[in-house]
Amino acid sequence: MAKQNIVVVGAGYAGVSATKFLAKKLKKNSDVQITLIDRHSYHTMMTELHEIAGGRVEPHAVQYDLQHLFSRQKNVNLVTDTVIGIDKENKVVNTKNGQYPFDHVILGMGGEPNDFGTPGVKENGFTLWSFEDALKIREHIEATVAKAAIEPDPEVRKAMLTFVVCGSGFTGIEMIGELIDWKDRLAKDNKLDPSEFTLMVVEAVPTILNMLTRNDAAKAERYLAQKNVTLLVNSPIVEVAPDHIKLKDGSDVPTHTLIWTAGVKATSDAADFGLESARGQRLVANEYMQAKGYEDKNIYVIGDLVYYEEFPNTPTPQIVQAAEQTGHTAAANIVSSIKGGEKHKFKGNYQGFMVSIGSKWGVASLFDKIHLSGFLAIIMKHIVNLKYFFDIRSGYYMFQYLMHEFFHIKDDRNVARGHSSRYGNVLWSVPLRVFYGLVWLVESGKKIIGDGEVFKPSTWFGDGSWFKGDSVFPWTWEYNVTDAASGASEAAGAADAATAASGAADAAASGAGDAVAQTAHFGLSYAYGEEPMVVIEKSPNWFTKVMQFIMPNNDVAMFFQKFMVFFEIALALALIAGLFTWLSSATTIVLVITFCMSGMFYWVNIWFIFAAFALMNGSGRAVGLDRWVIPWLQRTLGKWWYGTAKSLYGQK
Repeated sequence: MAKQNIVVVGAGYAGVSATKFLAKKLKKNSDVQITLIDRHSYHTMMTELHEIAGGRVEPHAVQYDLQHLFSRQKNVNLVTDTVIGIDKENKVVNTKNGQYPFDHVILGMGGEPNDFGTPGVKENGFTLWSFEDALKIREHIEATVAKAAIEPDPEVRKAMLTFVVCGSGFTGIEMIGELIDWKDRLAKDNKLDPSEFTLMVVEAVPTILNMLTRNDAAKAERYLAQKNVTLLVNSPIVEVAPDHIKLKDGSDVPTHTLIWTAGVKATSDAADFGLESARGQRLVANEYMQAKGYEDKNIYVIGDLVYYEEFPNTPTPQIVQAAEQTGHTAAANIVSSIKGGEKHKFKGNYQGFMVSIGSKWGVASLFDKIHLSGFLAIIMKHIVNLKYFFDIRSGYYMFQYLMHEFFHIKDDRNVARGHSSRYGNVLWSVPLRVFYGLVWLVESGKKIIGDGEVFKPSTWFGDGSWFKGDSVFPWTWEYNVTDAASGASEAAGAADAATAASGAADAAASGAGDAVAQTAHFGLSYAYGEEPMVVIEKSPNWFTKVMQFIMPNNDVAMFFQKFMVFFEIALALALIAGLFTWLSSATTIVLVITFCMSGMFYWVNIWFIFAAFALMNGSGRAVGLDRWVIPWLQRTLGKWWYGTAKSLYGQK
C-alpha cells in the first residue's frame, strides 16, 4: 500500500487535538505519516493570554513546545513554517520554505481579531489574539504607567492611567479582571495611588457576556461594579486615536490604552486558498468537516476557521470546545477513510462556559444546570484546564500549569490568595530538615544496635535489634504479640516511646504476669512516668490481610524488617543532605501512616507527619544537594525524554 500523507496546518487547540487523535489511532499503520505545520515551534494556550498581558504569570507559562507535546508520537513530523497556499488539484500544501504533498489535509490556522473596519484600531489599539499581542500589551502598560508617574499635567496623567477594553466577551472581561488585580502592584512599583487608575469596558450592544445566562452575567456586572470598573454598553467605538477613543454618541474617552477584543474572524492567511467562505471569512464545511466543493480532495477545515451551521444561521462557536470537537471529527473521518468504517458527523457538545474576572473570582455555567460564581468558578476553570492537558496526554505541562498557577505566583494572584505560593525563603526550614533527618537516623540506629553499646560495633545486631529474633510486626505468624505496645517499642521511632514500651516488654519477659499494668495516656508530648498511647490500638483486619499477603511468612517478614532499617537510614541521610527532600519527606509520611495502621506508632510522635509536610516546600534547595541535583535531573531527563527544544522544526 502506498504511503499515506496527512498534513495538519495549525497547532492551535483544534490542530493539536486532531494530530493527537490521528497519532493514536494510526500508530500501528506504518504506511501513514502525519505532518503538523505551524509558524511557531510551540502551542499557545490562547485562553490564558490575558494572564500574560495582565502581568500575572511569566510569558513562557502559556507556551507549550510542540516537541514536548509530540515527543512520543513517532508518526508525527513537526514543521515550523508558514503556509502560503494549497494546490488543490495536485494535493500539495505550499509553504514559504517548501512543499508537502498530502492525501488528507486539515486546515486549522485559527482566527484573528476583527476590527470591523474601525479607523485607528490597527494603528493605535492593541489586540489580544497571540502571544506577541499579550507581550506587547504587558510591556505597553508597564511603560505607560511608569511615564504617568512622572507626568506633571493631571489631565494627561489621568488619560495615561485610563485603560479601556473594547468588547465584553470572555476575552474582554478576563482582560479587565487581570487589570483589576494588577493595578495595585503597578501603583506600588511606581509610587502611585491605586485610586488614580480608571478601568473601563466599552460594549456596542446592550448586554455583556452573552454566552452566559442573564443571571450569571448580572453577577459579573455586580462584581465589576464593586471593583470600580466603568461599564459602557450601547456605546460603539467609531475611532481610535493615540490619546483618546471616540464613541458613536460623539463623546470622547481620553486614554492611551485601548485593548480591542470585540470580534474574531478567520485568519487572512486562508483568504487566497480558493475555498468557499462565509461570514467572518470562515471557510464553509459540511457535517464531516470537509471543505465545501472539495469533498473528493480530502480537505478538512476545523477550529475557528470553519463555518458549519449546527443550526440555521448558527455556525459553530469560536471557542475551545468547538475547536477540539471539530478537530476530532475531521481526524476521525480521516481514520475511517484509511482504516475503513463509517463517517462521523459533527455534533457539538458544549458542557458549559466559564469566565474568570481576575485570579480569585469568576462565573461558570455548566450543563445549563449548574451555576457557580466566585471561588468555585475559578476552581472549576482550573479543573477544565487540567483536563485539557489530560486530553492531549501531557503530564509535563499539566505539572507546569500547576506550578505557574498555584506555586510560582506573586502578589497573592491565585485562587488560594497566595497561600500556596512557594516564593518564600526556605532557608529557615533547614534546621528542621537536619533535625528531622537526625531523628530518623538515631531511631534507625537503635534498631541496629539493640542492647549493644553505641561505641562498640561488635555488639551491634544482637539482642534487642531488628536483626535477631522474630519479626516485630504484629501480624507475624509463629510469634504471637500479645501487646501491641511491645512491638511499637522498636518501631515508633522516638526515645521516650521506646523506653516505655521496652519496660512493658521486660516485665512480660520476666514472667511478671501480676505486674501492675500502667494505663496509656493520650498526649502530644511525653510526660514523665506516663505510658504513651498508640495512635491505633489494633491493626485493622483489611490492613493485616494486605500485610500478610505481602509477607506470607516470618522469613519474608524478617527480610522486610531488616531492609526497612537500611531504608530508614537512607531516608535520614537524604534529609540531612537535602537530597530529594520532597520525595524523602513524602516517603516518611507513608511510613508513619503504615506504622500507625500497624498499631506501632504513638501520639507523642505524630509531629513526624506535620514536619514532613513542612519540608516538602523545597527545603532541600537551601544548603542542600537539591539546589544542584534537581535542576540537573530536570535538564538531563527532559533532554532524554523530549529531546532538545528548537526554534525551528522540520528544517533540513
